[in-house]
Amino acid sequence: MDFSLSEEQIAFRDVVRRWVNAEAPKDWMRKLEADEENYPLPLWDKLAEAGFFGIGIPEEWGGLGGDITMQMIFAREFARTAGGLLWTWGLTSFGGAKSIGVYGTDEQKERWLRPMAEGKLRVALSMTEPDGGTDVLGAMKTYATKVDGGWIVNGAKMWTTGAKVADRLLVLARSDKNVEKRHHGLSLFFIDAKTPGITATLLPKLGMRAMGSCSVTYDDVFVPDADVLGEPGKAWYMMLPTLNNERIMVGAQCLGAIDGVLEDALEYVKQRKAFGKIIGQFQIIQHYIADIATWQQEVELMLFYVSWLQGTGQECGVKANMLKMVATEKAVKAADLGIQILGGMGYSAETDMQRYWRDHRILRMTPISNEMVRNSIAESFGLPRSF
Repeated sequence: MDFSLSEEQIAFRDVVRRWVNAEAPKDWMRKLEADEENYPLPLWDKLAEAGFFGIGIPEEWGGLGGDITMQMIFAREFARTAGGLLWTWGLTSFGGAKSIGVYGTDEQKERWLRPMAEGKLRVALSMTEPDGGTDVLGAMKTYATKVDGGWIVNGAKMWTTGAKVADRLLVLARSDKNVEKRHHGLSLFFIDAKTPGITATLLPKLGMRAMGSCSVTYDDVFVPDADVLGEPGKAWYMMLPTLNNERIMVGAQCLGAIDGVLEDALEYVKQRKAFGKIIGQFQIIQHYIADIATWQQEVELMLFYVSWLQGTGQECGVKANMLKMVATEKAVKAADLGIQILGGMGYSAETDMQRYWRDHRILRMTPISNEMVRNSIAESFGLPRSF
């Protein structure tokens, strides 16, 4: 089994790496992330100009093509400097485009994939309920009522990142209350974010501050039938095949963060002196570096293995969950060690270690908590459901 990159993939990686170093350096990412009131539109514009929103979108719909491995190569390279600002690209290119590509009709793909590929359409994912968190189904109160020509949506969502600047909101809502099981009777809507009745309010948070996560209320919001994705009432079944992609994406982001942590740590320990020698000569510092490098290798192997499984059409749900769990925990541990290595400078807002920690701490809880991931893994071995 060979997970080495092909010549085409290596060439693509090198192009992305040069672009990231030149156009999205860490010091600029640090400044963008600190501005909680303003979405990083200048970064969006650079990504659009470079054509990166077309990655993974088929050429017939205006994209660049490329499989999940190519998407992960880009995500890893970009996250090395961008950290959580990766989702400037990811929400639309991976969340929106993947959803339309899988659930959408040809007419919907023509309407939305082309502008997405050109960087002319921003998407926000509006899934989490205020009382729900991981329990999306149990807490689902957002409801869609069928009317002539469309649906009326009422409810509220939390952590809808980018809602303030989105053109479209991907919204999961219950459309039928008379169901046998909680995952029945759900529908997926691709709502025009400027529709009357939608209100987005910023939520202050610890990390990924400039991404502008919001609470969003839907008050008698009309959604035309043409903006429903897939068959009404069957959204949960439709979404399941794409959940693995989200976990793989998180793995790629975390690997990029570990790359950035190791890069900064090595540069620092080779220059910083204490007690008459560079601190990279101290055994404990070397052990810290060795740990981070080992975690980097561990996550890299898992990422490309699971990407290979997904890309070849093999079942990889449990392994995608394992990747998500390991990658998020190792990224946070690596950033924490990075802070320790840099000492006071690691805690300073003038360096990136604290940003890597803040941006990735949330991923231990989302899109599914690591505790729930462990439950799922245990169940896959035949153990009884614990919740």
